[in-house]
Amino acid sequence: MRRLLVTVATALVALVVTATPALAHNVLVSSDPAKDAVLATGPSKITLTFDAPVQGGNVNQVSVTGPGGTQWAEGDVQISSNVVTVGVRPLGPAGQYTVGFRILSADGHPVTGEVPFTLTTAGNGTPATASAATGADTAAPAAQSGGGVPVWVWILGAVVLLAIGLTLALRMGREKA
Repeated sequence: MRRLLVTVATALVALVVTATPALAHNVLVSSDPAKDAVLATGPSKITLTFDAPVQGGNVNQVSVTGPGGTQWAEGDVQISSNVVTVGVRPLGPAGQYTVGFRILSADGHPVTGEVPFTLTTAGNGTPATASAATGADTAAPAAQSGGGVPVWVWILGAVVLLAIGLTLALRMGREKA
């Protein structure tokens, strides 16, 4: 019985030790404008700062959606280590705007989110056309996905390790008898 407990404990320790921290996704640590900011004039660019470097390439998307679903982001998304920026057209009507983002995390998984802000004084800008908007469709909240390894894979791995441990323990117990 003692060997069984030792084997099970060893299998559990092995399971915990082999869990890799590399599976942690990037986390948004700050933004400009800040979440729920109230602004009298619109920003000329959006800056998102993450806790780890963001992978480069044209897979990162940022959109700025205004009242009525209008799009205000303009230009290519720029990556500098953990800082993501995109230009913004001069804003139009007063109201709530939402920065939607989808970036490729340092671990290779997509990270999505939103940063709302409010414009209190209407500007004289015009929204971008659908083709000019940066990530207009793909950075929307509906595109959010958990990414990463599905939970069932981890559960299956734990069950397999436990079965191996129990099999070894039972075989060791039979050899003594």
